[in-house]
Amino acid sequence: MAQSLLPLVLDVGVPLASYYILSDGFGLSEVAALGWSSVVPALRTVRALVRRTEVNGLALLILVVNVVGLALSTMTGDPRLMLAKDSGVSSVVGIAVIVSVFTGKPLMTAGLKPFVTKGIAARSAAWDRLAAGSAPFRRAERRFSLIWGTVLLVECVARVIGAYTIPVHTMVWLGSVLMVAAILLAMVVAGGSCAEPMEKMVRAETEAGTEAGRGAGDRVGAAGAVGSALVPAVPGS
Repeated sequence: MAQSLLPLVLDVGVPLASYYILSDGFGLSEVAALGWSSVVPALRTVRALVRRTEVNGLALLILVVNVVGLALSTMTGDPRLMLAKDSGVSSVVGIAVIVSVFTGKPLMTAGLKPFVTKGIAARSAAWDRLAAGSAPFRRAERRFSLIWGTVLLVECVARVIGAYTIPVHTMVWLGSVLMVAAILLAMVVAGGSCAEPMEKMVRAETEAGTEAGRGAGDRVGAAGAVGSALVPAVPGS
């Protein structure tokens, strides 16, 4: 549980606390406080990309949109644009996730597969077999990303409206609340309707593969025993 919540604390809690400390405690402007409070999530994304042996498309997309949005809002000096920038991240990521569903390469699979397989080789092999030969499994995989993409787009619209209608000082924490609520909603809906059924399918496929392997081993052993019985004993052996 602690490992699951740590990214949320770092990406939401630390920037939120940093903003109010910098603005209220040190007297920084809203733009400066928003800018500096975005450093920790950006550094975390860079670190994750550097440590991976292969590029995570979703993490890279988030980083690029964050950097571009931060640069534009800093140049304009508009704190509301900086708040809307976070909505831009959600919208771009949401659209990318939805598009990836229809291109046959759902982006959310990068996080879903490790969660379902638990890093177990037999489960990973079962996942690959199901992804190649099971239509219900592939539908659940696509639906998982589609739910996440849709929730992110809805959250984007809500935060853009709030960024230009609610005081900046209020929207800083309210935006975080909306984001956490959207994440929790997506986790509950996508988890219950997609991840849990997929995990059951992977577990069943893993057990079936194990039983098949045992059956093959038993047949090989039986064949060896029969062969040994048919070979005449060598005198004096």
